[in-house]
Amino acid sequence: MQSGTITRHLIIAGRVQGVGYRYYLSYKARQFHVTGWVRNRADGSVEAVIQGSPDNVEAVIVRANRGPPKAAVSSVTVTETAGEFADFATLPTL
Repeated sequence: MQSGTITRHLIIAGRVQGVGYRYYLSYKARQFHVTGWVRNRADGSVEAVIQGSPDNVEAVIVRANRGPPKAAVSSVTVTETAGEFADFATLPTL
């Protein structure tokens, strides 16, 4: 991991499946040069791990709280985590 890089685990709740949320978060991650992954969860939430500079990770978290137009985000739980990611991927539902 590069110096100055942080990694965060996100659980996004609300109306976040079937509304383009994963596509939106992937787009925002790439826009802000953040690596990691995103996936739907069986409980209806979306899970993501994002890694990058503190400013860029925070920018993606701000957008995760908004979501795409058809989403209704009720909460985003953010915790510290670890990992090493070369790009940003969409993973299968857990």
